[in-house]
Amino acid sequence: MQLSIVIPLLNEEESLKELHDWIVSVMQSNHFSYEILFVDDGSTDNSWNIISELSVLNPSVKGIHFLRNYGKSQALHAGFKAVSGDVIITMDADLQDNPEEIPELYNMIINEGYELVSGWKKKRYDSIIFKNTPSKLFNWAARRTSGVQLNDFNCGLKAYAKEVVKNIEVSGEMHRYIPVLAKNAGFSKIGEKVVKHQARKYGKTKFGMERFINGFLDLLTIWFVSRFGKRPMHLFGALGVLMFLIGFGFAIYLGIDKLFINKFGRLITDRPQFYISLIAMVIGTQLFLAGFLGEIMIHSKKEEKRYIVSKEINTALLEK
Repeated sequence: MQLSIVIPLLNEEESLKELHDWIVSVMQSNHFSYEILFVDDGSTDNSWNIISELSVLNPSVKGIHFLRNYGKSQALHAGFKAVSGDVIITMDADLQDNPEEIPELYNMIINEGYELVSGWKKKRYDSIIFKNTPSKLFNWAARRTSGVQLNDFNCGLKAYAKEVVKNIEVSGEMHRYIPVLAKNAGFSKIGEKVVKHQARKYGKTKFGMERFINGFLDLLTIWFVSRFGKRPMHLFGALGVLMFLIGFGFAIYLGIDKLFINKFGRLITDRPQFYISLIAMVIGTQLFLAGFLGEIMIHSKKEEKRYIVSKEINTALLEK
């Protein structure tokens, strides 16, 4: 199968048939073998019934139905696990993404060697104050922290080589950062294509301003994981040693002061420096142990993977 088209949706009953017909027209005119996978993220309207009807009329249509709303990331993750095409296309169900872009996206993956191609809605038909300006700020911050040079991280229209979607895990609200997840997984051939953005035809957007707040929080998370996820001791260990040395320095100062300078003055336990020293050393020790335990967990997982690979190789040799 050449193409798998994954479409996460929530309450988009008005647009589903039109979107389906548009995609099918593009697929047939380009002679693609394809599947369309609608992932219904807990819709409360008639969306799932429409998907069921479309699957009867068109065997290439498949569906996944969540009993409640889990979020776009979980919908994409479920879709990625189920698809089997050589190239996977993701797009939104609100008709703002143009299916006419699919052939060129497919060509960039198959013939130009890209592993992921992200759409760039250079000209947008959204509110300047509530969507365009916050989106530009968000994309700027994502570029600076991740090192992935894309202009539009959150564009729903993207193309992936099959190996990419099978080797990344989209959880939480990380769908905004799939290019960063792909980069962290070792896929470096990431490109961008200017795509047409269309005004919403039916209904209203399902995302409010809180998505930008959540987006920046997720950006901090993915920055931390990508930078220190494989070497936690570099962060926690360094902070732990620093805190411990600060506390130990205060302890030495208090000891020298009591023994040689202020023998008959206040008790050490009556001085605030004593508690600063004690707390700093305790926190430093805890941070160091956190980094140490993190390193042990990472290395144990690596050993487990080596064992599994070794076991598979031995099994293959026995079969021969």
